[in-house]
Amino acid sequence: MLIGLVTFIALMGFTLGPRVGLTWPEKFMRDTVGFVQGVFYKPASYIAGFFEDVRNMKEVYSENERLKMAVAQYARESAEYHRIKAENEDYMNMLKFTEAQKNKYDYDYRPANVLSVNQDPNNHTLVIDLGEKDGVRQNMTVISVEGMVGVISQVGNFTSTVKLLTTLDPQDAKRQQIAATVSNKDTFGIIESYDKKTRMLKMTRIPEDDPVAPQDLIVSSGNGGVIPRGMIIGKVVEVETGEFGLTRTATIEPAANFQDWKTLLVVFTPEEPQE
Repeated sequence: MLIGLVTFIALMGFTLGPRVGLTWPEKFMRDTVGFVQGVFYKPASYIAGFFEDVRNMKEVYSENERLKMAVAQYARESAEYHRIKAENEDYMNMLKFTEAQKNKYDYDYRPANVLSVNQDPNNHTLVIDLGEKDGVRQNMTVISVEGMVGVISQVGNFTSTVKLLTTLDPQDAKRQQIAATVSNKDTFGIIESYDKKTRMLKMTRIPEDDPVAPQDLIVSSGNGGVIPRGMIIGKVVEVETGEFGLTRTATIEPAANFQDWKTLLVVFTPEEPQE
């Protein structure tokens, strides 16, 4: 080390003062250092890359295991779905359902591009590029891939206005109330307001002994004939006793995020047969 230090100081002495390029000792030292660095750097990088690959392999293995479990669950649920569907069809044939009754819940989902958004908190709406020419009607339901967004409030020839769930106000006599239920329970309630501060929906009129609980998935029940059955609304955050103590009120976190939309889906329900 002492010899190296003396050599380094000597080289410093040679290289002091103004100059244009490197001297041959500097070039020699630079090349030597570069060569030594290369000798040690490459094996070190190979070793580091080996451990990085091992870590990545563990993550890929874990992800692969999760995907296998998800596929297995999907296969089980798919088989269960087809079994229930077949049984349902048998029951409908036994009870002599009409074709209109059989197809009542066969919805058609048509994509629509969002043209503009009105950010007025008292009139939060947006405009989509489907209108009367496309078969859109007033009060049709509009959803995103996450959940229900709102309903068609106005229809033009080529565009329509969507009134969002965030405008639900119990003081508004013209508000759109939504009959709702839990996806796997016999629950009843009404979605009738949205709290702009907490960004939560309120589900009221739930019977006192109803088993609704936090994390339950809330969907539209289809009662009332306006909002189709099975539209995802959100998840229960908490349940509390209602204003008069005879019912319960649930706070619902909306499934839709109500921002940054580009494409939505308009839900077309089968036409009711004319009598």
